[in-house]
Amino acid sequence: MKEFFRLLKREFRLFIGNSTLRTVFFLAPVFYATLLGFVYKSGKVEHTPVLVIDRDNTPLSSQLTDMLGDNKSISIIKYAQEPLSIKDEVIRHEAAAVVIIPSRFEADMLQKKYPELNVYVNTGNVLTANFASKALQLTIGTFSAGASIKALQKAGMPATKAATQYEPFKANYITLFNTTGNYLIFMWPAMLAVVLQQVILLAMAVSFATEFERGSFVKEYLKMKRWAFPTMLIKVIPIWVFSILIVGVYYFMHMIFRVPMPEGIFNFILLTAVFVGSASFLGVLISILIPDALKATQILMVIASPAFIISGFTWPLSAMPAFVQFIANIIPLTPFLQAFKILLIQKGSVELTFPFLKHLSILLVIYAILGWIALKIKLWFIFRNTGSKEVVEVVE
Repeated sequence: MKEFFRLLKREFRLFIGNSTLRTVFFLAPVFYATLLGFVYKSGKVEHTPVLVIDRDNTPLSSQLTDMLGDNKSISIIKYAQEPLSIKDEVIRHEAAAVVIIPSRFEADMLQKKYPELNVYVNTGNVLTANFASKALQLTIGTFSAGASIKALQKAGMPATKAATQYEPFKANYITLFNTTGNYLIFMWPAMLAVVLQQVILLAMAVSFATEFERGSFVKEYLKMKRWAFPTMLIKVIPIWVFSILIVGVYYFMHMIFRVPMPEGIFNFILLTAVFVGSASFLGVLISILIPDALKATQILMVIASPAFIISGFTWPLSAMPAFVQFIANIIPLTPFLQAFKILLIQKGSVELTFPFLKHLSILLVIYAILGWIALKIKLWFIFRNTGSKEVVEVVE
């Protein structure tokens, strides 16, 4: 036990004394949390440019243009005459959509000939396209309903009856979860989890590999040669301790950017602890298997880089091929984000997160066992000649 605490103390000193690890583990999470917080601070995309080409130039077409301009989600750029190239204008103004009001729009409306509006949506950016489409559908739909009801009233129909004639039944659309569509609440906390996993994997990538490279492992861990799992714990405990600090910083950042905390805070703490544990043991396993620190870092970054994309957080796992789902399910970030979404965005019952907590726990146990087996074999190869002159000289 004395040797365990000596090596643990040494590991803390090595961690703190490594400027690269200090920068990656402490500064990177704070930097990314702040940067991404300001990126998504507004929560919504507003004043998105939309081109309106009015080929009619009548009071009714101007009224429609004014209504579009009243929607704060979009910003109208009106053209009284059609430009030479609509596509060039879209690119020049970074417009999310183009609304073309046809000639004889007012005349056809008054004659009940049902003119057609053409709306071209710029899907070069899916996010802004969705926001613009939603705003345009709402405003144009409201204008169309108002014009139809007004026409029925002019024909002598009472206003209440005209409304029912236009809308024989009423449909109420009620949004669930993140009802304001706030992108800060949706993306920012998830990206913090991505950063946390990456810094853990980066730190763990060099844990054993660096010791193997510089040959200090034989000298320092000779007395621990029969204790593979305690040796693993010596490497991961500093990561666990410092991860608590990072999560505390994240909590403080939540208050700064006014992002709500997840439901069931104690369950969230447990979930985060298992997530940190599984990610750290995954890093340990790779660091043992790949004795070169640079290669271990590269492999772990290959694993971590696409983790968010294939996690199912923004694109459903069910829509991915089976082999991609398999890869996603062996990365700790995937079940963590699924449970995190339930607690933070959907405000669901804690019980709904239990399958994902179980998934994370299984990953933790599997990576811990595989790491233990790999280290056990590694220790046997390293210390099989412990009585030889070479090892004695290293110890001396």
